[in-house]
Amino acid sequence: MQKLFGKWDFTEVEVKDPSVRSYINLTPTVVPHSGGKNSKKQFAKTNLNIVERLINKVMREEHNTGAKITVTTIMMEAFETVNKRTGQNPIQVLANAITNAGPREETVRLQYGGIAVPKSVDTAPQRRVDTALRLIAEGAQKASFGTKKTLANALAEEIIAAANHDVKGYAMGKKDNIERVAKAAR
Repeated sequence: MQKLFGKWDFTEVEVKDPSVRSYINLTPTVVPHSGGKNSKKQFAKTNLNIVERLINKVMREEHNTGAKITVTTIMMEAFETVNKRTGQNPIQVLANAITNAGPREETVRLQYGGIAVPKSVDTAPQRRVDTALRLIAEGAQKASFGTKKTLANALAEEIIAAANHDVKGYAMGKKDNIERVAKAAR
């Protein structure tokens, strides 16, 4: 049986939200690294392990670009911190955070003649997962940049805050802002 980083089991993780269940891939792997073998196909990101997708999102910022080994180590430290603070499997906490941090509705701009009108639309499940991962990674980067807080601690705090519906976290605050704007555009 393969466990993430040799410690956490994927089989005990349950995604409670049925709409995103098929988009959160929990295939067992020791080290989440696919080597880009799914990059040529459309929607292949669904086949990537959810932990690897979060690692890839953290690598987008300028200080960690292309440093997958470094970011994997940061993720390992963040998962240790999540496990110590919550006493739960960090993969389960991450799945809950993604489910909570993905906005359910957004706005699009429709143009009628020369007038742009915002319109509220439901968000696709794949986009909910993508947005949640991006917001969690952005929140961790912004919390650790220019402070003494490490990226691993910031990432752990962001994951825990999103899993607990804490609006003080960056991801949940942005999600609420997106949904509030969409509600006003109905």
